[in-house]
Amino acid sequence: MPVTEEFLKNNENYAANFSDGALPMPPAKNVAVVACMDARLMVAELLGIKNGEAHVIRNAGGIVNAETLRSLVISNKLLGTKEILVINHTDCGMLTFTDHQLLQMLRDETNGSVDPIPFYTFTDLEKNVAWQVEKIKSHPLLPDDIPVRGFIYDVKSGKLNEVK
Repeated sequence: MPVTEEFLKNNENYAANFSDGALPMPPAKNVAVVACMDARLMVAELLGIKNGEAHVIRNAGGIVNAETLRSLVISNKLLGTKEILVINHTDCGMLTFTDHQLLQMLRDETNGSVDPIPFYTFTDLEKNVAWQVEKIKSHPLLPDDIPVRGFIYDVKSGKLNEVK
């Protein structure tokens, strides 16, 4: 059975017992989380977040780019979030290649017909977290006083470690 069919069957069971239809749109904990898309990083579980409590914005590397900032501004200005967390993790795939390497591979596969796009690879996990936090703190459309903290999730222990 294809995985999508398995997921649709799972959704039938989920919907049959669904009871969160009346949750309000703004997140109850007034927090937004920017995290990596890695399948080992289950943000709700590791933070103890229940449905409707936080916005979780995910992408490869937990990168704060224009799309992430767009979501954070909407989250803050229109939906009331007052705190932001950035979560990267150990053993991240973004540490294993460079933008140049991936672009070259894609050009080779397509006979050179790939427009360059940034993949935002990095070589230092702590520096990356600090840089993502700084991008949020310095963005002119987000409040200067909004708390923004960065963490590295250890995929072996399950523990969050703060980056100062």
